[in-house]
Amino acid sequence: MLLQPTHLRPWMLSLCRTLFSGKLRLPLLVFLMAMISSQLDAQQSNHVVAVVNADPITNKALGEACLMRYGNDVLDSMINRHLILQACKQNGIEVTSNEVREEIIRISAKFGLTVESYLQLLQEERDIPPDQYSREIVWPMLALRRLVADKVEPTDEEFNQAFLSQFGEAVKCRLIMTADRQKAESIQKQASANPEQFGSLAKAHSEDEASASVGGLIPPIRRYTGDSRLEEAAFGLQDGQVSPVLQLGDQWIFLQAVRRIPASTPSPQAMPSIKEQIHDRIRDQKMRGAAGELFTRLQKQAQVTKVLGDEVASQQNPGVAAIVNGQQVTIAAVTQECVKRHGAEVLEGEINRKLLNQALNKSKQTVTAADIDAEIQRASKSYGYVRNDGSADVDAWIESVTSDGNTTKEIYIHDAVWPSVALKKLVQDEITVSEEDLQRGFEAAFGPRVEVLAIVLSDQRSAQKVWEMARDNPTDQFFGQLAEQYSVEPVSSSNSGKVPPIRKYGGQPAIEREAFAMKAGDLSGIVATGDQYIIMRCQGFTEPIVTDINAVRDELISDLTEKKTSLAMSEEFDRLKDSAEIDNFLAAAKATDRVATSPPAASQPATRQ
Repeated sequence: MLLQPTHLRPWMLSLCRTLFSGKLRLPLLVFLMAMISSQLDAQQSNHVVAVVNADPITNKALGEACLMRYGNDVLDSMINRHLILQACKQNGIEVTSNEVREEIIRISAKFGLTVESYLQLLQEERDIPPDQYSREIVWPMLALRRLVADKVEPTDEEFNQAFLSQFGEAVKCRLIMTADRQKAESIQKQASANPEQFGSLAKAHSEDEASASVGGLIPPIRRYTGDSRLEEAAFGLQDGQVSPVLQLGDQWIFLQAVRRIPASTPSPQAMPSIKEQIHDRIRDQKMRGAAGELFTRLQKQAQVTKVLGDEVASQQNPGVAAIVNGQQVTIAAVTQECVKRHGAEVLEGEINRKLLNQALNKSKQTVTAADIDAEIQRASKSYGYVRNDGSADVDAWIESVTSDGNTTKEIYIHDAVWPSVALKKLVQDEITVSEEDLQRGFEAAFGPRVEVLAIVLSDQRSAQKVWEMARDNPTDQFFGQLAEQYSVEPVSSSNSGKVPPIRKYGGQPAIEREAFAMKAGDLSGIVATGDQYIIMRCQGFTEPIVTDINAVRDELISDLTEKKTSLAMSEEFDRLKDSAEIDNFLAAAKATDRVATSPPAASQPATRQ
């Protein structure tokens, strides 16, 4: 954001006028300019990004939260961009914003989309905002392309091979694959002796299920599309002839040629577009390899010191996240980049945390270290991380939670454990388990269940028609045939109407009432639920395994308490959100993102060591 005069305090405006009048000596001028800079930095840090019930969240707080979660990942990509930028400067290469914009237009056109539609698709499907896409994907791609330009231009030979792989002659083949060499050679002898039996042999013996089911048929083989040995074998066969056994990876295969497919010749009108597509494909393939080699070389030659996360290095280099070939990447720059990429999602979490903190303060409650430890132990046990003595194996659980390499114990506690404990504190006094709750829970978990065949229809007219047919021929077999023919629900249609037994208090009261009112052999009425219509045929009831509620009372109380607590937590959080006054300024600003009009952040002047 550009600072306007209204953003400066009056004394600062007065000082600025004096500075620019030339009346101050140089040392004092430098000192005062440093003061202004620090004031502006402080003002930026204290910039409010959201307000929750009149309680602000500052840009500084958001930056710290983003840095904690994403700092290392973002720093890695910034280091890569610095390496690319430094290589560009050494080679006199500059990628302009116009080139970035033209490349985005070209890519959009390749997909048959307008730039606006393409960028919207990226935002919706991959959560990549336009500015991030241009800075972090398109700019590095163009820079790398320029850096390896002499290595990626397609040669005539490469073009011809690519053209033949797409439009050249092909061989339609059958294939037999097995992991056993002796078995392959034995079947190959049979196939060579009786080529007309190749399809039957493939169905009986090939371990490639996709081709075995169609007699060994595979997609046509063209030159320059894969393994050259396979292509040479295919093109060396006459129609009906069987190849020798070949080893591909850990499999043994052999082919039978079915027929030759002549080369196709595109129309003259289509050739320019085809040539461009082939050139682009070759260039992209070569660029990936050349870029990988370039990155490896740059990284080997570079002197990179990662300071972020290293206590000793941080003390020696305050405010620095990394040093790349003598250039500092500041923590402020990494923080800013983290906010650009992840600020919106992190801010949502910080807003939610602020809401919970406010609710805890209002109810005069706090989340203690003991509460945190207890919740981690509970989670450990609930996910099966238990020692032989029955205690929670917290170390193993934490190791599992942090195994993705991105989640630290600190983040896990901050983002998952603390909010869970806070919500439980807010609702714990409301949770009671009555005798009625216990009885319903017992019936749901241990009571008899109704075994039924079911047909699910999408409209009432079809349901009425099917119900009449089921009534007129009251047998399980005929009902199952109706389910296969008419049910729109996959489980019932593929299992002749058989569905899991229906229990009481399972969350579908209309279906449960109808099911438990039937006896074996009965046909239900048409049960309307949502936008579906269900017909059931009763096959009987299951026998309860547990008949004494007292035998499982403690288990039921624990299970029902957890379920009711979970539901109350969800309802309480929704209530807090609905009743809160929240202004999210970052979300409003994000809505105005555009394609970047300046080079990446890495291209801005950096401090030298």
